[in-house]
Amino acid sequence: MKPKEVIELAQKNDVKFIDLKFIDFPGVWQHTTLPAHRLDEAIFEDGIAFDGSSVRGWQPINASDMTMIPDPESAKLDPFFAHPTLSLVCSVYDPITKQAYSRDPRHIAKKAEAYLRQTGIADTSFMGPEAEFFVFDDVRFDHSKPNEGYYYLDSAEGAWNSGREEYPNLGYKTRHKEGYFPVPPTDTLANLRMEMMLALQASGIEVEVGHHEVASGGQCEIGMKFNRLLPCADQLMWFKYVVKNVARKHGKTATFMPKPLFGDNGSGMHVHQSLWKEGKPLFSGDGYAGLSQTGLHYIGGIIKHAKALAAFTNPTTNSYRRLVPGFEAPVNLAYSSRNRSASVRIPITGPSPKTRRIEVRFPDPSCNPYLAFSAMMLAGLDGVQNKIDPGDPLDKDIYALSPEELKNVPHMPGSLEEALDSLEKDHEFLLRGDVFTKDALHEWLDYKRQKELNPIRMRPTPHEFFLYFDI
Repeated sequence: MKPKEVIELAQKNDVKFIDLKFIDFPGVWQHTTLPAHRLDEAIFEDGIAFDGSSVRGWQPINASDMTMIPDPESAKLDPFFAHPTLSLVCSVYDPITKQAYSRDPRHIAKKAEAYLRQTGIADTSFMGPEAEFFVFDDVRFDHSKPNEGYYYLDSAEGAWNSGREEYPNLGYKTRHKEGYFPVPPTDTLANLRMEMMLALQASGIEVEVGHHEVASGGQCEIGMKFNRLLPCADQLMWFKYVVKNVARKHGKTATFMPKPLFGDNGSGMHVHQSLWKEGKPLFSGDGYAGLSQTGLHYIGGIIKHAKALAAFTNPTTNSYRRLVPGFEAPVNLAYSSRNRSASVRIPITGPSPKTRRIEVRFPDPSCNPYLAFSAMMLAGLDGVQNKIDPGDPLDKDIYALSPEELKNVPHMPGSLEEALDSLEKDHEFLLRGDVFTKDALHEWLDYKRQKELNPIRMRPTPHEFFLYFDI
């Protein structure tokens, strides 16, 4: 869509406001709203100025003036405001140099796509994320007091409510790890997911499937069609926006936090990936599971750099409540066809070369998609460029392997601290093509350590009182 077409779309729908959205460094949308009369073709060239000093991970206050420039291709009618509103996703620029801001995650994704074309290996990277989420009926938490801290979550379908007096309690609670996927009335969220799917489709996002997920307490998944790396990251942000706001509209709350519940499955985000050149798929061949050498080498790059990738694909301390050996998440760095216990899977897709792809299964939906997709593509490219052998496939149930069988299988980091340390040691592949700058990587490491790791490290947890109060 061109700027002129965006203006025509706004006029056709009697739009009253323009909502400009951009993403902060950790991965949450921010926005500012303009009256519709300010929408003209110049705004797509000059943008609008804003103060970046309060945006997480961005400029200090002495260099905080910034400019956001909307992307006309991102234009969508926003269904969640009281007045007709057009939504545009923006990239961020320095107002003095007019250069794209090096810490803008969307700019990093643009550079990743440009670098891919520069290599001559491929011209398109497709990403297809499967973002799981929870829908709760009640959420309360407090973390700021020196003498107390707690969280409380509730869901009408939670297994823990089977004995609760509900005047009346009608049963049909989802048993732990049995939410995949009984029909209503056990599945209480089918109609809500349909509302989400309709809202996504109305905004131009092609939906492929929606269903309850494994966990009790409201875990769901809605699958979207794959897309090119940059628009796919835009699409995932819009997806999260729609899911959260449709839930809110129905008196519920949705979260993409990876592990909100103890003792049941967490929310992952398997990411399907493939490279194409001149309209032809590069991962299809006559190797293992129908893969080409390019596809196998791409897997080799993902496995080699997985510990560093985790700093972007699993970027929260809560991510590692899910990535626990022996439970539901694929922490062992192996690849396989069909086997869902492997961290990289080659889905069974039929005979068409166009459907051949790999599925990276360790990421989760707390990630900033612009950074996570870019980092994974760069790791895979490093595998292709350096012909990295992924080793032999592991077609056994990895969860059932003995310690002796597992000793030579590498695994994901066990904590965010380990992932950040891995990134600090292994990041040269991210600097190629100036996709990630040293400044952006330094800020990511510093932000995660100072704003997330250290505050959590200093706070006791309820289970520590259970273990140690009487020691």
